[in-house]
Amino acid sequence: MNRFVAVERALRTAAPHQLLDALREVLRSRYAAESAEFLLADYGVTVLRPLSPEVPAPDPVPLHDNRAGRAFGAQEPLLEEAAGGLARVHLPVTVRGDRLGVLTVTLPSEDVKDSLPELHEIAEVLGHAVIVAERDTDVYVQARRKDRLTLAAEMQWQLLPGRSCSRPEYALGAQLEPAYTIFGDNFDWSTDPDHLMLYITNGMGEGIEASLLTNLGINALRNARRAGIPLEDQAALADQAVYAQYRGESYLAVLLVEFELSTGRMKVVDAGSPRMLRLRGRSVEAVDFEAQLPLGMFEETDYVAQEFHVEPGDRLVFVSDGVHAVAAPGGETYGQKALTRAITATRLLPAAEVPRAILRELSGHRGGPSPTDDALVVCLDWSGRQGAAQALESE
Repeated sequence: MNRFVAVERALRTAAPHQLLDALREVLRSRYAAESAEFLLADYGVTVLRPLSPEVPAPDPVPLHDNRAGRAFGAQEPLLEEAAGGLARVHLPVTVRGDRLGVLTVTLPSEDVKDSLPELHEIAEVLGHAVIVAERDTDVYVQARRKDRLTLAAEMQWQLLPGRSCSRPEYALGAQLEPAYTIFGDNFDWSTDPDHLMLYITNGMGEGIEASLLTNLGINALRNARRAGIPLEDQAALADQAVYAQYRGESYLAVLLVEFELSTGRMKVVDAGSPRMLRLRGRSVEAVDFEAQLPLGMFEETDYVAQEFHVEPGDRLVFVSDGVHAVAAPGGETYGQKALTRAITATRLLPAAEVPRAILRELSGHRGGPSPTDDALVVCLDWSGRQGAAQALESE
């Protein structure tokens, strides 16, 4: 059995809570590794937290000014010399574009060059194993927590598909703030061979009530989507579900978007307050759609899908009203001008990094780190089938 296959087997057969122990053992026996550490990005993507049974846990690693954080941000392996003829390799742990953390392996310097390609693949295999293991253990979600989550935030994070994802046709990144006390805003996505479906939700209310409302709305949309129902009918059925429960006293603002992967054609149902801006080249433009009623405001609302088109190289940024309507201490709202500046300033960042960068800018505008409303940013970089094919040809 070759050593890479031995690693795969060890991770596949390990108990869900013992993935790192199993990986350490096989890395020690097959790669002569001195140590291996797994650091997971916290919910706010501000630090990397070591996976450890120790109480209290080891100190978290900041995402800036250290090599593990740089490997996470760049999504590339990063080498560093260690004492005693050893080298330390920091490897991003990412699953289909969703950035989980960093695997740090210390091994003899002379073995690094030959081992690096396999170690990079091992980090990816570890990520897939963690995603599967999380069905059966809490150790990985616990390790991500810099602070305790409120119950509403717990419900919202469990509802999310991830923080980022990528395919040849697109790259997606998203972030919610305040990460540990979020209650109503949400995002959801799903892809099939020909389409990407994206929902941006601006929840109404606060605390558990807001989270319950969003959970009902998102699951109603998923139920309709999984039945193969068109976008406008998904909105109508979710509208009925929310109205049946709340009778118009609570409702849900949602932007529903369906992308046709082969053409860039978009179908959009604008049922509320989330907004979309497009960066094309160096020009940022707010895209306005026909405003329709939020889900659940009235009984049996009909919805109409509009069409839009994206081109390879376009970047779309979606925000909730906790971003575009937030006020500075002097009363000035963040608004389109500030959003345009933030989107332009982050144009060179990958999609997965953009939401966090815009939310940092928003915090500066607000004048403090404690928002009074949920803030949601989703960034989508569009390559399309043609753009993806051209990128492959140029490699």
